[in-house]
Amino acid sequence: MFTLDFAEYLGMKRYLGKEASSNLAQEFTEYIRLGGFPKAVEYDDERDKRAYVQGVVQEIFEKDVKRSNKIRNVSVFNAVRDYLINNFGATTSLKNLLEHFNKVEKVHIKRETLNRYIQILVDAKIIYRCQRFDMKSRKSLMRDEKYYLADLGFYFALNTDARINYGPALENVTYQYLRSLGYMMSVGRIGNLECDFVARRAFGEYFYIQVAMTIADHATEDREYRPFEKITDSYPRYLFTLDPLLQQREGVRHLNLTEFIASGGDLVSSN
Repeated sequence: MFTLDFAEYLGMKRYLGKEASSNLAQEFTEYIRLGGFPKAVEYDDERDKRAYVQGVVQEIFEKDVKRSNKIRNVSVFNAVRDYLINNFGATTSLKNLLEHFNKVEKVHIKRETLNRYIQILVDAKIIYRCQRFDMKSRKSLMRDEKYYLADLGFYFALNTDARINYGPALENVTYQYLRSLGYMMSVGRIGNLECDFVARRAFGEYFYIQVAMTIADHATEDREYRPFEKITDSYPRYLFTLDPLLQQREGVRHLNLTEFIASGGDLVSSN
């Protein structure tokens, strides 16, 4: 069960008779900052929307997570929760997390407890585990995973800073949307390079995906295309950005992410 994707968010606005901006990018920014909880769309004032989302998030943690799992050390659980939510989209591992909590934050936590707390958040559909996938051997790698949020509202409800870090935010939106379409998502590894996502839905069918805010300068463009250049098979390759002008290069499909999701796009039909 997923919260509203951007197309559904726009549809909910129309259904409720709410005025949507003709500027799709502006609507997309609001969607990122406030998330896809359906009832939040009913509120006109941003403070009311934020208060509602904060209330929903707090209720989820208090009733659905802490009580049902009988968490004893709430402060340690909250530290794990906050760290994973604040660092969504970052490469991490149990070893690195243990070092961070025990040495940096001085929060004593055992490996099995940390693993249990992470699994509780995954089972509650608050975060999603995205494993690495070796694009040469076609095998999943168990270490150095990434975690993405079920909804970006979880991040902004726990933080007073409303600035958007577009790198992980756009990855999160892409991950959530493609998961809702039934794709299995992994972080691709090819040599020393990383491909943001490898999407799979049918057996033996792969889609390689890079996500960036913009490739307006040549250095960024080259960096985003570099993983594609190392891929030797002929499966489709996609680059999603927020750029209004799209690049044509090396057979890669460069698409505007906002327009792709708003139109209900699919990797198969776009191929």
